[in-house]
Amino acid sequence: MHSVELFAGAGGLELGISKAGFRPIGIVERDRWCCDTIRENINAGIGSVRKWPEPIESDVRVLDFRDFESKADLVSGGPPCQPFSLAGRHQADADQRDMWTEAVRAVREIKPKAFIFENVKGLTRATFNEYFSYIQHQLRYPMIEQANGEAWSDHMRRLEQHHSSSPHHDEDLVYNLLPRVLNAADYGVPQRRERVVIVGFRADLNVTWSFPAPTHSIDSLLWQQKTGEYWEKHQVASKDRQMARQFAKRADRIDKAPKSKPWRTVRDALVGLEEPIADPSQSQGFADHKFQPGAKSYPGHTGSPLDLPAKTLKAGVHGVPGGENMLARRNGTVRYFTVRESARLQTFPDEFVFHGAWSEVMRQLGNAVPVELAHVVARHVAKSLKARSSQ
Repeated sequence: MHSVELFAGAGGLELGISKAGFRPIGIVERDRWCCDTIRENINAGIGSVRKWPEPIESDVRVLDFRDFESKADLVSGGPPCQPFSLAGRHQADADQRDMWTEAVRAVREIKPKAFIFENVKGLTRATFNEYFSYIQHQLRYPMIEQANGEAWSDHMRRLEQHHSSSPHHDEDLVYNLLPRVLNAADYGVPQRRERVVIVGFRADLNVTWSFPAPTHSIDSLLWQQKTGEYWEKHQVASKDRQMARQFAKRADRIDKAPKSKPWRTVRDALVGLEEPIADPSQSQGFADHKFQPGAKSYPGHTGSPLDLPAKTLKAGVHGVPGGENMLARRNGTVRYFTVRESARLQTFPDEFVFHGAWSEVMRQLGNAVPVELAHVVARHVAKSLKARSSQ
């Protein structure tokens, strides 16, 4: 099956989608550093990336997507999240970086069988509730376009009227969609990263779908730490076995092994990576595993403990990654995660390399979709599409 990716960034979402069996025929990204990262991995013949097309380095607003009509089974992407981010200005539709209208236009022009869109959890906050509903209505009925000069609230009323009163025929372009806030840690990603994911299927396909059930849990991790299984696996000395204090009471209430797999921790993610040093020639064969000086702890930004999933990696501002992009050592000191460590926390493969200076690469990683989370969702979508096509 074929896909078109919008707002591709460094390629995290597309890596997961490719892993699920889709082959991209279009990858759109305006940022030249991200495009250079994708090109470098295509040219290096990295895994499924070697079959990717040359990225379209362009602003989506000037592209005509009709060339992909009837050629792509899936449209995917993460429209810029700054309008809804807790770290942003919270301007939503008033923010010029809000690209949801372009995402809807791509669906309208390509008419894919399905779509997967991802954004920050902040999109679901009460202050954005009405606008989030507007996004969903646009995706359901992409052919009902916003008129020139029409306020989004007036467009929303037209969409609601269509939803409540019009009969929807098989020939209409209508999508059945589901939004869900997913925690990447619940699906095997060593990072507590909550994102809203919107999945839609063309209504004429009559696909019955639900989000995949979580496979990992905090309770299973606490159980293995309480019984010692986790510490023994990592050969941690008894004196260094310390469960996170904020979960101690919860651990006490767990009296049998949960059926789920344990949340993956920072320690799990960094297996095989030695402590980074400043000399990149001594990186033990791993690209981008170099010590970066300057990490500081301050209130609200104390880094990620070793024996829990990492806090959400962030792109940061002014070229400096946030305090969450640090490892908090047991002795109270902190250091920045290296690029390679951050890539592992986002479940990128070790052979995948990143283009640009450290701050630029960390921005790419902070904005990325965890590869494994994308894979889990896309695999579930692919399964439903294949089942439908075999009928």
